[in-house]
Amino acid sequence: MRLRFPMKSAVLAFVVFLLFIPQFSVGIRMIPGRISAVSAAVGNGFDFGPFVEAPEYRNGKECASQSSNRENFVSSCDASLVHVAMTLDSEYLRGSIAAVHSMLRHASCPESIFFHLIAAEFDPASPRVLSQLVRSTFPSLNFKVYIFREDTVINLISSSIRQALENPLNYARNYLGDILDRCVDRVIYLDSDIIVVDDITKLWNTTLTGSRVIGAPEYCHANFTKYFTSGFWSDPALPGFFSGRKPCYFNTGVMVMDLVRWREGNYREKLETWMQIQKKKRIYDLGSLPPFLLVFAGNVEAIDHRWNQHGLGGDNVRGSCRSLHKGPVSLLHWSGKGKPWVRLDEKRPCPLDHLWEPYDLYEHKIERAKDQALLGFSSLSELTEDSSFL
Repeated sequence: MRLRFPMKSAVLAFVVFLLFIPQFSVGIRMIPGRISAVSAAVGNGFDFGPFVEAPEYRNGKECASQSSNRENFVSSCDASLVHVAMTLDSEYLRGSIAAVHSMLRHASCPESIFFHLIAAEFDPASPRVLSQLVRSTFPSLNFKVYIFREDTVINLISSSIRQALENPLNYARNYLGDILDRCVDRVIYLDSDIIVVDDITKLWNTTLTGSRVIGAPEYCHANFTKYFTSGFWSDPALPGFFSGRKPCYFNTGVMVMDLVRWREGNYREKLETWMQIQKKKRIYDLGSLPPFLLVFAGNVEAIDHRWNQHGLGGDNVRGSCRSLHKGPVSLLHWSGKGKPWVRLDEKRPCPLDHLWEPYDLYEHKIERAKDQALLGFSSLSELTEDSSFL
């Protein structure tokens, strides 16, 4: 007897399946355990490693009770943990690994940090390979990888001053309220080109007062008008959106975010509205930053500047060397064109790039001639002041 396949039933089942796929992301949860992922990545043609396995960093006595049994499941919903969100991609993987390493190394409670890592759906290495690389480098890390669907934002992206700023993954921060598990109420968002040289718990303890949704270091002496085109400022209506606010520039590479207020306020839709306006009338040139300024500037919880010493990658064209602001430093940020791992490998490092180097876990480091300009500096506070990156 010949069996006939019930085509209509199959189509209906497939449609139902699609309806239950999350619009913005799906998750890959990697359970702690030693696996050999580097060889798998290289075997698939992706030579991102190997990376040296990071040392084990354990909680101090002052930390909240945390089981030392590494087989225990740590939930991404655990509100007692410090939650950090970062993007994860093949191009910036080395920076992401160094950033995670720096946070673990300086945290008083490294086992009490949970990392939410967001990978692009069509990254050349595949999100699963990237997940395995992270696990092989940090066998006991608490983390989850979310797959960001790039078609969510691709049609909203406009050309930018630098092509790298057009990467859809740069816009993943706009969708954190949708990408991360709904149980995650609060998160620190960090770019991949940073290192933390202080206890990340201090940043986590930032209080967002009133109805504020985000906190970030603000730079009110910066020329705010330069972040928008003359067409924006000459428009009869658009500048009025800043009415009643005292907007200041802030960098979106370091933000403390209340995701409950974010979701309730539909801030993803507000950011998308400005991106749609940009598609019709060019009102800015700088990628994903201006929509955040339009929505939040003037209503940001001000965080100490020590938590975002940014601009160390130079400007968006030349990527020239920069120095630090005067004062204490808790986080260094290589925003701009120049990235420390690239300049170190090309043997043309800037002095501050050597501060990133101790956190680099890439095994096949090229021998580098140490930049003589750094000799004689015994601490970050001895580096010269330079506010030209604002």
